[in-house]
Amino acid sequence: QVQLVESGGGLVQAGGSLRLSCAASGFTFSMYAGGWFRQAPGKEREFLAAMSRSGGRTLYADSVKGRFTISRDNAETTVYLQMNSLNPENTAVYYCAAAPFSRLQVVGAPSMYSYWGQGTQVTVSS
Repeated sequence: QVQLVESGGGLVQAGGSLRLSCAASGFTFSMYAGGWFRQAPGKEREFLAAMSRSGGRTLYADSVKGRFTISRDNAETTVYLQMNSLNPENTAVYYCAAAPFSRLQVVGAPSMYSYWGQGTQVTVSS
């Protein structure tokens, strides 16, 4: 059974940091690129960051460049999102996803991702 399970969300003050984790199981994680997205109430799902299956290439949305960092540990079948300098506009449900891309391919389009987690809530207070 394919599963992606996010953790690490919660309530944080503006300017603070959180580290999200996404544990994968039920498929060969090392053959999939990993991505992070978020969705705020009333808004479309927004791409944040992606990392190729090899870990050799990353892609970030302009809105999070320099503040968010994606990483992965294939041995632990986990992808991470380190989020720094958070602000109230970052409040949303954060999702991880996996896609069967080629070794160095990264894509930001949600439709290209095959597997999704259930999401974890991040709330940033002012």
